[in-house]
Amino acid sequence: MNSTGNNARISTTLAQFALELKLEDIPQTVRERARHLILDGIGLAFATSALGYADITLGAMRELGTGASTVFGRTEKLGLRDAMLANGLLVHGLDFDDTHSRGVIHSTASALPCAFGLAEREGAGGAQMLTAYVAAMEVSTRIGAVAQGGFHKVGFHPTGLVGAFGCSLAAAKLMGLSMEAAIHAQGIVLSMASGSMEFLEDGAWTKRLHPGWAAASAATAATLAKHGYVGPGATYEGRYGLYALHLSDGATPDLSIATAGLRETWEIEHVALKPIPACHFTHASSDAAIALHREHGLAVDAIEKVVVRVPGPVVEVVCEPVANKKRPANSYDAQFSIPYIVATGLQKGRFTLDDLDDAALADPAVLALAQRVEYEVDPESTFPRHYTGEVIVMTRDGRRLAHREAVNRGSSDRPMTNAGIVDKFYDNALRVVSRERADQVREAVLGIERTSAAGLANILRQAD
Repeated sequence: MNSTGNNARISTTLAQFALELKLEDIPQTVRERARHLILDGIGLAFATSALGYADITLGAMRELGTGASTVFGRTEKLGLRDAMLANGLLVHGLDFDDTHSRGVIHSTASALPCAFGLAEREGAGGAQMLTAYVAAMEVSTRIGAVAQGGFHKVGFHPTGLVGAFGCSLAAAKLMGLSMEAAIHAQGIVLSMASGSMEFLEDGAWTKRLHPGWAAASAATAATLAKHGYVGPGATYEGRYGLYALHLSDGATPDLSIATAGLRETWEIEHVALKPIPACHFTHASSDAAIALHREHGLAVDAIEKVVVRVPGPVVEVVCEPVANKKRPANSYDAQFSIPYIVATGLQKGRFTLDDLDDAALADPAVLALAQRVEYEVDPESTFPRHYTGEVIVMTRDGRRLAHREAVNRGSSDRPMTNAGIVDKFYDNALRVVSRERADQVREAVLGIERTSAAGLANILRQAD
């Protein structure tokens, strides 16, 4: 492993950063972007709340007991950790939430439930909540980036695995922990951080739980540390630390990334927003297919074969196992399927939440075309900086039609504007709430620095 370049342990440097961070240290543009990322997450939580797996999850949490913590878009309250678990699922459930490209992590899905839940319990101001959220985002994205895509290769989902560490420091900050306790909190959560990619094999629901579990584990670890519980110090660089334990033999994580640019470079500015509701690895290919539809309007029967060029490291996630990808069993399978998403784009010229319902998944034209979609590794990909994609269509009359997306839409090099995020919020929120209610939520979130976490919680609990 590459060294950090100094003698300080990573956990010490990160704890110092998080505990000392003040709102005024964060540039205005970063604060504004952070507020909009939170708004995006809340809009997704509203949209998810209408789906069956959300009701099932909330029913299970209610059986574990009620409490005083708010669940996004619900009138009932749960215990702190159960609310975090539920809120993480609501933000992440549609797989439409933000992604830090280099860290390959959906960071808001854990940072927001943790910062919101503890800020509400502690009676913190909105400015304190926002600062803790930023701290979690900056830490988790860097910790993820150190692995250079290596967590996925051995079957770990970075959103659950890595999110726990940033959240442990957000929790330490909101709970007023000492430096020593904040270091212990990271070491304690090392034994709790988790997230298996096995859901890819059969479309299981488990991935949706990962970010909320990261938040709940972090709150648990920070509380244990507050009471004097001792955790290991070499959380990241140790013999059995995060990277040694969760990367394959021969992997070369760059530990310097974990602390590089703290207080100078803000990773929130490199968080990508999702313009379509699917795994970020599929976006460029989806857009390429949609572009070909708009330019050529090909009928399904006119297409002999489709080849999709994707970055090598994403093949196992969105291209294999081939049989599953060509005939998704459910919406989650579909969101991680290059054949289904590309076939939908070529056939319909779009990919939206409506293309994940049961009728869309059974569309015979799309499924027939998906059978003719193959993949190959893109030798020109700039992954993980960009999630590239190219779609090549061979027609039955001998034509070769191609479109390449070298920079995925929504990435930091091709960002969604804050106004675009607001539009996306309304698209999602208005699926389940009135325009008046959505307006109230937007104003409360974008004005969070002038209010309190409790004030935001009251608005999020209101029923139409």
